[in-house]
Amino acid sequence: MEKLILLHVLDNVLIVRKSIEAGEQVVINGNLLLFKKGIEVGHKVAARDIQQGEQIIKYGISIGSATENISVGTHIHLHNMKSDYLPTYTLEKEFGNDK
Repeated sequence: MEKLILLHVLDNVLIVRKSIEAGEQVVINGNLLLFKKGIEVGHKVAARDIQQGEQIIKYGISIGSATENISVGTHIHLHNMKSDYLPTYTLEKEFGNDK
């Protein structure tokens, strides 16, 4: 996983340490995944399938929860997670489509 790094054994996300280009294939936990979109350095991807409402774990602690089911290798950001601690700006709020 030279493009991705696991920061803590309890994490369910991997951090992109070298940009992933659209169309690139990367192995995550033995699964060869094709990335349809590029992902920049520092962003998170799911290390495994994450269910809606499940906590997102980074550095061994919860940083929020999934707002939808997230498949392994999927980019995790404000479009599919929310803070459980602070109000979070989301696309749903921008367009008035709160879930």
